[in-house]
Amino acid sequence: MKISNILKKIDQWDQKIILKYNGMGGKPITYILKFFSFFGRETIWLYLIAFYLLIWYDPFLLSYISTTFLIGLVLILVIKQAVKRKRPFESFKEDKIIVFERRPISRSFPSWHAYNIVANGLLIGFFFLNSLFITILFLGFACIVCFSRIQLGVHYPSDVIFGSIFGIIGFLIAIYLMGPLLVLFLSYLEQFSTYEIHYQQINPLLISNLGYFLLSLIIFVLIFLLAIEKQLRSILRENKK
Repeated sequence: MKISNILKKIDQWDQKIILKYNGMGGKPITYILKFFSFFGRETIWLYLIAFYLLIWYDPFLLSYISTTFLIGLVLILVIKQAVKRKRPFESFKEDKIIVFERRPISRSFPSWHAYNIVANGLLIGFFFLNSLFITILFLGFACIVCFSRIQLGVHYPSDVIFGSIFGIIGFLIAIYLMGPLLVLFLSYLEQFSTYEIHYQQINPLLISNLGYFLLSLIIFVLIFLLAIEKQLRSILRENKK
Protein backbone atom coordinates (compact mmCIF):
# COMPACT_ATOMS: atom_id res chain seq x y z
CA MET A 1 0.00 0.00 0.00
CA LYS A 2 1.30 3.46 -0.92
CA ILE A 3 2.29 5.85 1.87
CA SER A 4 -0.18 8.43 0.54
CA ASN A 5 -3.03 5.90 0.90
CA ILE A 6 -1.95 5.05 4.45
CA LEU A 7 -1.84 8.73 5.40
CA LYS A 8 -5.27 9.25 3.83
CA LYS A 9 -6.75 6.40 5.86
CA ILE A 10 -5.16 7.75 9.07
CA ASP A 11 -6.59 11.19 8.32
CA GLN A 12 -10.06 9.73 7.73
CA TRP A 13 -9.84 7.81 11.02
CA ASP A 14 -8.64 10.95 12.83
CA GLN A 15 -11.59 12.94 11.54
CA LYS A 16 -14.07 10.23 12.49
CA ILE A 17 -12.73 9.91 16.05
CA ILE A 18 -12.44 13.61 16.83
CA LEU A 19 -15.93 14.33 15.52
CA LYS A 20 -17.23 11.57 17.77
CA TYR A 21 -15.46 12.57 20.99
CA ASN A 22 -15.08 16.36 20.73
CA GLY A 23 -17.05 17.80 23.65
CA MET A 24 -18.16 14.35 24.82
CA GLY A 25 -19.84 14.41 28.23
CA GLY A 26 -20.80 18.06 28.20
CA LYS A 27 -19.53 20.76 30.55
CA PRO A 28 -18.81 18.61 33.65
CA ILE A 29 -16.50 16.23 31.75
CA THR A 30 -14.92 19.13 29.85
CA TYR A 31 -14.00 20.96 33.06
CA ILE A 32 -12.45 17.78 34.47
CA LEU A 33 -10.48 17.11 31.29
CA LYS A 34 -9.24 20.72 31.15
CA PHE A 35 -7.79 20.14 34.62
CA PHE A 36 -6.09 16.91 33.51
CA SER A 37 -4.84 18.58 30.34
CA PHE A 38 -2.86 21.12 32.38
CA PHE A 39 -0.47 18.39 33.54
CA GLY A 40 0.78 17.95 29.98
CA ARG A 41 1.94 21.54 29.79
CA GLU A 42 5.55 22.58 30.32
CA THR A 43 4.82 24.63 33.48
CA ILE A 44 5.16 21.87 36.08
CA TRP A 45 8.37 20.51 34.57
CA LEU A 46 9.95 23.98 34.29
CA TYR A 47 9.15 24.58 37.96
CA LEU A 48 10.77 21.26 38.86
CA ILE A 49 13.89 22.13 36.87
CA ALA A 50 14.13 25.52 38.60
CA PHE A 51 13.43 23.95 42.00
CA TYR A 52 16.16 21.29 41.74
CA LEU A 53 18.62 23.85 40.39
CA LEU A 54 18.00 26.87 42.61
CA ILE A 55 16.11 25.79 45.72
CA TRP A 56 16.93 22.16 46.47
CA TYR A 57 20.01 21.31 44.44
CA ASP A 58 19.95 17.71 43.25
CA PRO A 59 22.15 17.16 40.18
CA PHE A 60 20.73 13.68 39.54
CA LEU A 61 17.05 14.72 39.45
CA LEU A 62 17.91 17.99 37.73
CA SER A 63 19.84 16.24 34.95
CA TYR A 64 17.21 13.68 34.05
CA ILE A 65 14.19 15.99 34.30
CA SER A 66 16.01 18.68 32.29
CA THR A 67 17.19 16.39 29.52
CA THR A 68 13.80 14.67 29.20
CA PHE A 69 12.16 18.06 28.85
CA LEU A 70 14.75 19.53 26.45
CA ILE A 71 14.81 16.46 24.19
CA GLY A 72 11.05 16.81 23.81
CA LEU A 73 11.28 20.55 23.22
CA VAL A 74 13.70 20.07 20.33
CA LEU A 75 12.14 16.89 18.93
CA ILE A 76 8.52 18.04 19.00
CA LEU A 77 9.22 21.56 17.70
CA VAL A 78 11.30 20.24 14.78
CA ILE A 79 8.63 17.73 13.77
CA LYS A 80 5.83 20.29 14.15
CA GLN A 81 7.64 22.66 11.82
CA ALA A 82 8.47 19.90 9.34
CA VAL A 83 4.96 18.42 9.16
CA LYS A 84 2.96 21.67 9.64
CA ARG A 85 -0.28 19.85 10.26
CA LYS A 86 -3.28 22.06 10.88
CA ARG A 87 -5.19 21.82 14.14
CA PRO A 88 -8.64 20.16 13.93
CA PHE A 89 -10.45 23.47 14.43
CA GLU A 90 -8.51 24.88 11.46
CA SER A 91 -9.41 21.99 9.16
CA PHE A 92 -13.14 21.78 9.93
CA LYS A 93 -15.86 24.37 9.72
CA GLU A 94 -16.45 26.25 12.98
CA ASP A 95 -19.69 24.45 13.80
CA LYS A 96 -18.02 21.03 13.41
CA ILE A 97 -15.25 21.29 16.02
CA ILE A 98 -15.68 23.21 19.26
CA VAL A 99 -12.51 24.29 21.06
CA PHE A 100 -12.92 24.24 24.84
CA GLU A 101 -9.68 26.04 25.69
CA ARG A 102 -7.68 28.92 24.26
CA ARG A 103 -6.71 28.03 20.72
CA PRO A 104 -3.08 26.91 20.40
CA ILE A 105 -1.02 28.69 17.76
CA SER A 106 1.51 25.88 17.20
CA ARG A 107 1.02 23.05 14.70
CA SER A 108 -0.95 19.95 15.58
CA PHE A 109 1.41 17.01 14.98
CA PRO A 110 2.70 15.65 17.30
CA SER A 111 1.21 16.52 20.69
CA TRP A 112 3.56 18.26 23.13
CA HIS A 113 1.19 17.42 26.01
CA ALA A 114 1.34 13.71 25.14
CA TYR A 115 5.13 13.77 24.98
CA ASN A 116 5.44 15.52 28.34
CA ILE A 117 3.09 13.35 30.32
CA VAL A 118 4.34 10.02 28.89
CA ALA A 119 8.07 10.82 29.05
CA ASN A 120 7.93 12.27 32.55
CA GLY A 121 5.52 9.60 33.77
CA LEU A 122 8.02 6.93 32.75
CA LEU A 123 10.87 8.95 34.22
CA ILE A 124 9.23 9.27 37.64
CA GLY A 125 7.46 5.92 37.90
CA PHE A 126 9.89 3.59 36.15
CA PHE A 127 13.28 5.28 36.53
CA PHE A 128 13.15 7.35 39.75
CA LEU A 129 10.80 5.19 41.83
CA ASN A 130 11.42 1.87 40.06
CA SER A 131 7.79 0.92 40.66
CA LEU A 132 5.69 -0.95 38.11
CA PHE A 133 2.51 0.00 39.96
CA ILE A 134 3.31 3.74 39.98
CA THR A 135 4.38 3.55 36.34
CA ILE A 136 1.03 1.98 35.38
CA LEU A 137 -0.78 4.71 37.33
CA PHE A 138 1.20 7.39 35.51
CA LEU A 139 0.49 5.82 32.13
CA GLY A 140 -3.21 5.59 32.98
CA PHE A 141 -3.10 9.27 33.89
CA ALA A 142 -1.30 9.93 30.60
CA CYS A 143 -4.13 8.26 28.69
CA ILE A 144 -6.61 10.67 30.29
CA VAL A 145 -4.43 13.66 29.40
CA CYS A 146 -4.10 12.43 25.82
CA PHE A 147 -7.85 11.90 25.51
CA SER A 148 -8.45 15.38 26.91
CA ARG A 149 -6.60 16.90 23.94
CA ILE A 150 -9.05 15.17 21.58
CA GLN A 151 -12.15 15.98 23.63
CA LEU A 152 -11.11 19.63 23.91
CA GLY A 153 -10.81 19.85 20.12
CA VAL A 154 -7.13 20.76 19.83
CA HIS A 155 -5.54 17.49 18.64
CA TYR A 156 -6.28 14.54 16.39
CA PRO A 157 -5.89 11.01 17.84
CA SER A 158 -2.76 10.35 15.76
CA ASP A 159 -1.21 13.53 17.22
CA VAL A 160 -1.39 12.17 20.76
CA ILE A 161 -0.48 8.61 19.73
CA PHE A 162 2.73 9.74 18.06
CA GLY A 163 3.36 12.29 20.81
CA SER A 164 3.27 9.38 23.26
CA ILE A 165 5.62 7.31 21.09
CA PHE A 166 8.05 10.23 20.95
CA GLY A 167 7.67 10.49 24.73
CA ILE A 168 8.95 6.93 25.07
CA ILE A 169 11.82 7.68 22.70
CA GLY A 170 12.70 10.88 24.57
CA PHE A 171 12.64 9.03 27.88
CA LEU A 172 15.05 6.37 26.58
CA ILE A 173 17.44 8.96 25.13
CA ALA A 174 17.40 10.84 28.43
CA ILE A 175 18.11 7.91 30.75
CA TYR A 176 20.69 6.17 28.57
CA LEU A 177 22.52 9.09 26.98
CA MET A 178 21.74 12.72 27.75
CA GLY A 179 20.94 12.35 31.46
CA PRO A 180 24.22 10.64 32.41
CA LEU A 181 26.17 13.15 30.29
CA LEU A 182 24.56 16.09 32.07
CA VAL A 183 25.27 14.52 35.48
CA LEU A 184 28.96 14.30 34.51
CA PHE A 185 28.96 17.84 33.14
CA LEU A 186 27.42 19.28 36.31
CA SER A 187 29.94 17.34 38.40
CA TYR A 188 32.71 18.93 36.33
CA LEU A 189 31.29 22.44 36.75
CA GLU A 190 30.94 22.00 40.51
CA GLN A 191 34.74 21.91 40.79
CA PHE A 192 34.86 25.60 39.81
CA SER A 193 32.16 26.82 42.19
CA THR A 194 33.25 29.63 44.52
CA TYR A 195 30.38 28.79 46.89
CA GLU A 196 29.95 25.73 49.04
CA ILE A 197 27.46 23.43 47.32
CA HIS A 198 24.66 22.09 49.49
CA TYR A 199 23.06 18.95 48.14
CA GLN A 200 19.43 17.92 48.70
CA GLN A 201 18.60 20.66 51.16
CA ILE A 202 17.24 24.20 51.04
CA ASN A 203 19.92 26.42 49.53
CA PRO A 204 21.30 28.74 52.28
CA LEU A 205 21.92 31.44 49.65
CA LEU A 206 18.18 32.06 49.54
CA ILE A 207 18.49 33.59 53.01
CA SER A 208 22.05 34.90 53.08
CA ASN A 209 22.30 36.36 49.55
CA LEU A 210 19.68 38.90 48.45
CA GLY A 211 20.83 38.76 44.81
CA TYR A 212 20.40 34.97 44.68
CA PHE A 213 16.97 35.25 46.27
CA LEU A 214 15.85 37.86 43.73
CA LEU A 215 17.25 35.83 40.82
CA SER A 216 15.34 32.75 41.98
CA LEU A 217 12.16 34.78 42.46
CA ILE A 218 12.43 36.31 38.98
CA ILE A 219 12.88 32.88 37.35
CA PHE A 220 9.83 31.45 39.11
CA VAL A 221 7.76 34.51 38.21
CA LEU A 222 8.85 34.23 34.55
CA ILE A 223 7.73 30.59 34.47
CA PHE A 224 4.36 31.66 35.89
CA LEU A 225 4.03 34.42 33.28
CA LEU A 226 4.88 31.90 30.56
CA ALA A 227 2.05 29.70 31.86
CA ILE A 228 -0.51 32.51 31.60
CA GLU A 229 0.92 34.11 28.46
CA LYS A 230 -2.15 33.39 26.34
CA GLN A 231 -4.48 34.85 28.95
CA LEU A 232 -2.31 37.97 29.17
CA ARG A 233 -2.34 38.39 25.41
CA SER A 234 -6.11 38.03 25.37
CA ILE A 235 -6.48 40.69 28.08
CA LEU A 236 -4.17 43.07 26.21
CA ARG A 237 -6.11 42.59 22.98
CA GLU A 238 -9.39 43.32 24.76
CA ASN A 239 -7.94 46.48 26.34
CA LYS A 240 -6.83 47.76 22.91
CA LYS A 241 -10.37 47.47 21.49
